[in-house]
Amino acid sequence: MSKYYFVGIKGSGMSSLAQVLHDLGNEVIGYDDNTHHAYTQIELEKRNIKIYYETPELSNDTIVVRTSAVRDTHKEIINAKELGLEIKQYYELLGGLTDKYRTIAISGCHGKTTTTALLSHIFSNTVGCSYIIGDGTGVANKNSDLFFIEACEYCRHFLNYHPTYTIITNLELDHVDYYKDFEDYKSAYQAFADQTKKTIIAWGDSEDIRSLNLKDKLYYGFNEDNDVICKNLQLKETGSEFDVYIKGEYYDHFDLPLLGEHMVLNALAVITICYLENLDSDKVKEQIHTFKGAKRRFQETFIGDVVTVDDYAHHPTEVAATIKAARQKYPNKEVVAIFKPNTYSRTKELYKDFISALNLADKAYVTDITCDRELPEEFPGVTSDLIINELENGEHIGDDTIDKLLKHNNAVLLFMSCKDIYTMKGNFEELLKGK
Repeated sequence: MSKYYFVGIKGSGMSSLAQVLHDLGNEVIGYDDNTHHAYTQIELEKRNIKIYYETPELSNDTIVVRTSAVRDTHKEIINAKELGLEIKQYYELLGGLTDKYRTIAISGCHGKTTTTALLSHIFSNTVGCSYIIGDGTGVANKNSDLFFIEACEYCRHFLNYHPTYTIITNLELDHVDYYKDFEDYKSAYQAFADQTKKTIIAWGDSEDIRSLNLKDKLYYGFNEDNDVICKNLQLKETGSEFDVYIKGEYYDHFDLPLLGEHMVLNALAVITICYLENLDSDKVKEQIHTFKGAKRRFQETFIGDVVTVDDYAHHPTEVAATIKAARQKYPNKEVVAIFKPNTYSRTKELYKDFISALNLADKAYVTDITCDRELPEEFPGVTSDLIINELENGEHIGDDTIDKLLKHNNAVLLFMSCKDIYTMKGNFEELLKGK
């Protein structure tokens, strides 16, 4: 048994890893600057994993775990160094852990969390598995050698993993504070693919993914030249129905209770893994049909004729997909986007794409930019006004002006961000209930 102290334990990945290490019999505690309740602490509390807001007393055999979001100047890191404690990055610790399992890594700019969650749902309810999901959920199953993880490309962190299978959901430039350009970004995925032990399962409709040199591969998608193909797709208000063909032969019919073509593609990647692992297709169908989705992925609350949605979308493609999903489910409601941009570098590089995505809504509101790892003075002139000023029907919103949302009746309000926009959503819901 080892002792672990997680600095920033309420982070989605950190919370998940802490749960896994606890399930494996280790002693786990954590610290967080955020004293407010976060959705990621629910599973920690179920396991009685203690969260501190002041520096606890640490024994000299404690391993301190951190992420890139925790600066060297953080008081907990300074204290750990003064005590001479071992300090490990999240990805280093996870990399060592995955080497002990048959690991399936889910990578890509979008769709990692839902794909990992769906895989974990299917396998945990059939043959058993361990998993780390980016929605703050983690489980270790000592009786299974399968381990599903999200593999984040930020700073090439996923090169610490050597998975059995790798899924590549898509390729789009992101993390522009680290990657020089799209070719640099692609090179990271090429390196990750090269160290995958067996098959790469990749979205074959993407020319950028096809340009990678993948040795052992299966492509999935809508196009006829893929190995795993979706046919006869029906997009409904309750989700999607479709047939799957694998290597030219009919495999089965699936009923997916998730919205949008992007979710169908995520499901195809999952079905491909199930096929490779020889899971019975009837069991796969049953589990897909009962999947409720990942946390913070189109999570709905209903108040009168208004629907509020909490969604993790923070990249233009994700924002557009969430808005399209809302229109699919609620064709007769006004669609209102409330977006909190994350990082100055992403906003600077992709603000025009954010404008195009947000213009898909009937009305858009944008908050100030938030960022843990960048300083605003490093990006002069980069504010949310870059987006707001060119929106067809947009304006600024803050915590003190959320009452302006009350004018939207018979509407679906999409609160989108990888940061804590769910707090604004909750405050608005209280206002709405008292209306």
